[in-house]
Amino acid sequence: MRLLSAAILDNPNERSLHSAPVPRGGGIAIWLTVFPIWIICDLIAGLFFTHIFLMIGTGALILISWLDDKKSLSARQRIMVHMLAVVCGLIALPQDHSVFQGFFPLWLDRIVAGIAWLWFINLTNFMDGIDGISGAQTAHVSLGFILITLLASTIPPDFIIAAAMAGAAFGFLIWNWHPAKLFLGDVGSIPLGYLLGYLMMVLAISGYLGIALTLPLYYVADASITLIRRIIEKKKFWQAHREHFYQQAALAIGNHAAVMRPIIITNLGLLIIAIASLYLGEWALLAAPLLVLGLLCYLKRLSKTER
Repeated sequence: MRLLSAAILDNPNERSLHSAPVPRGGGIAIWLTVFPIWIICDLIAGLFFTHIFLMIGTGALILISWLDDKKSLSARQRIMVHMLAVVCGLIALPQDHSVFQGFFPLWLDRIVAGIAWLWFINLTNFMDGIDGISGAQTAHVSLGFILITLLASTIPPDFIIAAAMAGAAFGFLIWNWHPAKLFLGDVGSIPLGYLLGYLMMVLAISGYLGIALTLPLYYVADASITLIRRIIEKKKFWQAHREHFYQQAALAIGNHAAVMRPIIITNLGLLIIAIASLYLGEWALLAAPLLVLGLLCYLKRLSKTER
């Protein structure tokens, strides 16, 4: 109700798939849950200073994104804060470990990781376009991190972050499942992308680069392929649109939940593949691109459905 009275509404536009204004900025509720749990658990475990730079980066993204939800800041203002947050996150990572398994010199490893992280933050925002998708993705990646680290008997301090985010994501889905009563807004999706990206960096540094690429593979594929296609077609790729595979499917059939079901099933498949790779070897991860390709083809077919 506070979001309604403050008129923080997501009005239908060229990117939207809803027909009436819906309160946005609901991501604040996630941070009111995640941050206190995170701080308390870190203080108890003596990990507060381990995560201090990550907290600073997250807090900066929450603030700039909340301001953007209220009065639409410039892209330059947003990207500068995004870059600052990524630098804070990179400082929080173990400094003597490589994200890309020694493929690059350490200084170049961090630059490439930073660029990838910056893209992941923004693609998470781009992919927040139908009811339930961001909550489901957050729950999937967070639970994936938890299961992989438990099964690998490598439980990092960041387990606390993943557990808090998974719980908050499930709680938010109650309000955001189709038909959504509340949207995340940038204040939700941008910091979520940041912390999900951090969890994947931790997996990679722990020796599970393939799994780190596999868990969010559908999100990365849909956003990246759509961006590349728009660039090739010489469209203004930086402008709002609804050309993602999932958006076109939802637009065609008019039912967000019917689009979310195959996405959730695919994510479960990706999680099973990731777990299988722990026991069968990394070759098992080769099934992941085929699974995602199948989903994209299915969504493309749905997009041609006539209501």
